[in-house]
Order: sequence, then structure tokens, then C-alpha cells
Amino acid sequence: MRPIALGLTPMKAVRAGAIALAMLSVVPMVSAPAYARAAPESFADLADRLLPGVVNISTSQTLQARADKGPEMPQFPPGSPFEKFFKDFMDRERSGKDATPRKAVSLGSGFVVDPAGFVVTNNHVIEGADEITVTFPDGTSLKAKLLGHDERTDIAVLKVDSPKPLAAVPFGDSDKARVGDWVLAIGNPFGLGGSVTAGIVSARGRDINQGPYDNFIQTDAAINKGNSGGPLFNMDGEVIGINTAIYSPTGGSVGIGFSIPANLAKGVVAQLRDFGRAKRGWLGVRIQQVSPDIAESVGLKEPVGAMVAGINEGGPAESAKLRNGDIVTKFDGHDLKDMRSLPRVVADTPIGKTVPVVVWRDGKEVTLDVTVGEMPEDQKLAAASPDKPAPAAKTVDLTSLGLRLSAISAETRDKFKLPADQKGVLITDVVSGTPAAERGLKPGDVIVEVQQEEVATPSDVSDKVEKVRRANRKSVLMLVQSGDGLHWVPLSLAASDKKPG
Repeated sequence: MRPIALGLTPMKAVRAGAIALAMLSVVPMVSAPAYARAAPESFADLADRLLPGVVNISTSQTLQARADKGPEMPQFPPGSPFEKFFKDFMDRERSGKDATPRKAVSLGSGFVVDPAGFVVTNNHVIEGADEITVTFPDGTSLKAKLLGHDERTDIAVLKVDSPKPLAAVPFGDSDKARVGDWVLAIGNPFGLGGSVTAGIVSARGRDINQGPYDNFIQTDAAINKGNSGGPLFNMDGEVIGINTAIYSPTGGSVGIGFSIPANLAKGVVAQLRDFGRAKRGWLGVRIQQVSPDIAESVGLKEPVGAMVAGINEGGPAESAKLRNGDIVTKFDGHDLKDMRSLPRVVADTPIGKTVPVVVWRDGKEVTLDVTVGEMPEDQKLAAASPDKPAPAAKTVDLTSLGLRLSAISAETRDKFKLPADQKGVLITDVVSGTPAAERGLKPGDVIVEVQQEEVATPSDVSDKVEKVRRANRKSVLMLVQSGDGLHWVPLSLAASDKKPG
């Protein structure tokens, strides 16, 4: 089981408070009471039915000894006999003498989805394995072949050859799972073999920064190392999730586990069976979150959708005339509440299908028709094509923003290591404590657009900022090229008396 606690701030407990109801009239207001269904007396019958379809997965991987590296020498007093012993041992290790390949073994879980021998697990359970063995509840062990794996969703499909049909478990509709519903997790925690734990759906749609399609089901059913790849069942005995990660400061269960929703897994599993890889829809854009400041700066009522911050050359978005700065609010009829919604809905769209895409552009909604492509293995943003160099201009101070700007010259291009085809206006200084500094702008960044219009000189930037200020906007939106790529940055127009210098 892959822990995700490293680097995360421990979650704070939320205290439940009582809600006071005020008497608004002489007639008391009566709200409908909420009832909870009774807990099952036992999960035994359900577990007995499901256990045969859940398997243990063990893998082995050969680790070659490396002659150029080895453990560091422990520190001993000079001349100590231990010093000579360890020195001789280390020298043999580093020279390759007596160095032998070693076997690394790992354990996980999986489940049978087809009586013909198709088994689903996590990609990280079998990643890098030389040999995969599937062990069934009756003790039978079979060698497995890897049919396909997908790193983005952490799903893998195996095939075993069995002389008889295998017990299989069906996928269910994970969208129907509600917070508070009972669930069962079955797997192989710590290599102990088939184990059953019960809990409820704790939350839906969790993003735990594991990949672009994060949409995890959170559960408090005990999940530990070795449960990875095992199923999460609803009370109808259907798989609604694949147990994948845990939140744990210690590596053990603390009641916060995460499962890949079945509705995401089903399509990936089918493609891995048929093609050996996942074939996803592709739009060909780089996106960022729409913050309240960005929404205000472009006249959008709410911070919804995904903002386009880059377009791949020759991709579907370029063919459909999407632009940098467009905010995609609907895709094929799906409302996009935030940035994370777009990659998932695009990936699930059939390749070659033409769909309507609604974008917010120039203060109004525009609908474009996009033909969805197939996601390439290696995505690269289109580089700006070389053009005539920007005309020279004097340095301009945007005092209220805390910026000093200049045109890109041969000298500054060399100083800040800018590419030869870089266009825009160079930031040469940023004052601490100003809107620019608060947004992380720094010398060497390049302003490419202001309010979704290209800029070539410092005066262009200054003029557009003043135009926004006269329109009584609270912030101005800039497309900035930094070492991390293109991103949209909203800067507050609050007055400041700090000056670059």
C-alpha cells in the first residue's frame, strides 16, 4: 500500500457543533427527520461470497549489484582491526568480486474480473517485476502475465491460465456510492492473506496529488500495506473502488484510505485488456486553476472551469481555434467546476468524437467544436515561432505592481538565458511586499500577454494596465513565461508606494 503522508500536513480534526433553531413565528418550524439504515448484523455471508474472487499477488525483481557504488564505510579509530575488515569488504563490493544479484520481493492484492483469468491490481504492485505470482484463497498459485499497465491511473491487468473457470467479482457503479454507505475492503495486508475489513464511504472526489485523474473515494475501512490493488465492495457485492493509497504518518491504517472509483477503472481495464495500454482522449492544452482574482479580472461571475495557459502545436485545441486565456467552462455538455474536471472528462471521451466546448473569451461565452484526439505518449507545448525582435524601449516602472520592465535585448537574453524565440516583455526587478512579489514573479520572467492580448514593449504593458485600472477592475491578468512554463498571474491593482530600484 502506497502511503501518502510524506510532505503532507496532518489533517486537523473538525469539531461538530450544535445548530440552534430560532422560532421565527408562533408556529414552530418542523424539519424532516433524517434516518440511518440499520447496520448489518454480520458481513459474513457477503464476505463468504466475495473472498474467492480476491487474490494475493507476489512479485520478484532482480536487483543487479553495482560495482561503482556501495554502502558508506563506518567510522572506526585509525588502525582498528574493524577498519581493515570493513575496508576489505567494501573494496570487494565496489570491485564486483563476490557481488551477486539480489531478489526483491513485494506483496499486494488483486481481484478476478473474468472467469477466463483476467486479474486487476495496482500498477505500483507489479511495477518492475520480473515474475508475478497470483495466489487464490484455496492456496492455488499461478504465474501471471502482464497484459498492460497504466501509470496515470495506477492500474494494471494480469492474465493467468487456469484449468477451470475462476470465481470473478463484478464492477458496480461508483457514482451511486454515497458518503455514509457501508463498504467492505478485502485484501492481503502485510502478506497475511485474505482479510476483510468494514467501514463507510467517508468522502468522494478526493485529490491527493497522485496523478492528473485523481478522483478518489475515501473510506475508513482499515487498509494497510499489502491491500494495494484489492477491491472495495458495496453491500451488493460489487466493486466500486480499487484500494490504492493511505494517509498515514506511521505507514499503518489510521482510518483514511483511498480507492480508485470503479467508473474510472472500468474503461482503463477494458483498454489494457484489448490494447495493452490506455487510449485516452486528448485536447492538447496546458491548463491552470481559475482563481477568484482571475475570474474577476476577465469578468467571469464565478471561478469555474479551466484556464488555457498553453496550446500544443497541431493538437485538437489548435485546430479548433482555442486560444491562450480561454476559460473552458463546459466540455461535451459537462459543466466544469474546476481545473481538475477537464482532464478527466476529456480522457473519457471517445477518440475522434467531435464535441461542443464552451469557453469564456473577451467577456462572453463562445462555443467551439473540437474533435478529440488520442493522447500522445510525449506531450510538448508548442514553442513560439521566431518573429521580428521587439523594438527597443526604455525601462518602465510599474510602481503599484512592484515591477521594473524592459524590452528583451541580446544582452538580457544572454543574462537570463532566454530562448532565441522568446517574445514579450522582460521583468528585470521585483520589489518585495508588492503584488508581483506576492505572486512569485521574479527577475528573468517574461510577460507575454496582458488581459489576453500580446505585449511587445514595456509601454504596451503599462498602457494595458492603465486601461484595466480605468475600467475599475481589482486586478490585471498577465500571461507569464517562467522556468516552470507559461502560467496566468492575476496582480492586484491596489496602490503601492514602493518603487523598484
